[in-house]
Amino acid sequence: MKGTDLLDEYILQHIDEEGEYLKSLYRDTHVKLLRPRMASGHLQGRMLKMFVRMIRPRQILEIGTYSGYSALCLAEGLEEGGMLHTFEINDEQEDFTRPWLENSAYADKIKFYIGDALRLIPALGITFDLAFVDGDKRKYIEYYEMTLAHLSVGGYIIADNTLWDGHVLEEPHSNDHQTIGIKAFNELVAHDERVEKVILPLRDGLTIIRKK
Repeated sequence: MKGTDLLDEYILQHIDEEGEYLKSLYRDTHVKLLRPRMASGHLQGRMLKMFVRMIRPRQILEIGTYSGYSALCLAEGLEEGGMLHTFEINDEQEDFTRPWLENSAYADKIKFYIGDALRLIPALGITFDLAFVDGDKRKYIEYYEMTLAHLSVGGYIIADNTLWDGHVLEEPHSNDHQTIGIKAFNELVAHDERVEKVILPLRDGLTIIRKK
């Protein structure tokens, strides 16, 4: 086992447990879904819950539900009366994800939508206090602008995969639209005077953004 793997294991042994339900979901994700690395996992999941505890949002937005792991972690941190609105554009994902959300202890705190978040969210008329963006990397700028318009002053956006396995350091091929999208997003946020921002080198990079 490499040093980084040993350190990762050490970290997991010294943070809160994820719980049996999330462990089962994570296993099922790896068995049944094509890209299981897209699931947040133990460390990031506990961090998302902690962010919710710290920020104490009433309304949370998630773009990119995938298997539902991160949604459950976000909902776990919500106080009574809080609500998570989570959007998944891939309708083939619904049969796997919906039962995991609806059978969880946090089902009453989660609204699960299938469809294009860019079209559906403005129609809700909701102001969000926290948003977790983990959708199509090619559309990160569109997600960002739309989310910022529906975010409370002092609200937070957490954007996932913003270091993109180190590919942000490279000059992407012209057809590598995901890397191009992430790099363009990072540049936009870095120079955006409307927000405060910091990048955490956790897993594949998390950018924490606060609306001024």
